[in-house]
Amino acid sequence: MLQWGAERRVDLHFIEPGKPTQNAKIESLNGKIRDELLNAHTFATIEEAPDLADAWKKDYNETRPHSSLGGLTPLEYANKL
Repeated sequence: MLQWGAERRVDLHFIEPGKPTQNAKIESLNGKIRDELLNAHTFATIEEAPDLADAWKKDYNETRPHSSLGGLTPLEYANKL
């Protein structure tokens, strides 16, 4: 990763260990995935997991309204721009 960043002149900034609030949006999403997908389902096979994850992602991005977007779904918000 360091070589990739150096080749592209990109400064890499990492979250300090034990400081998840430095990237609260990702931590919030991780919590939703854990609670609503991983903890809510028992996967019968490893092949079932991607199908359920895709269905969850589609619902999250296209069906479910988000308060941070004024009650719009991400798809509606993107189309509005």
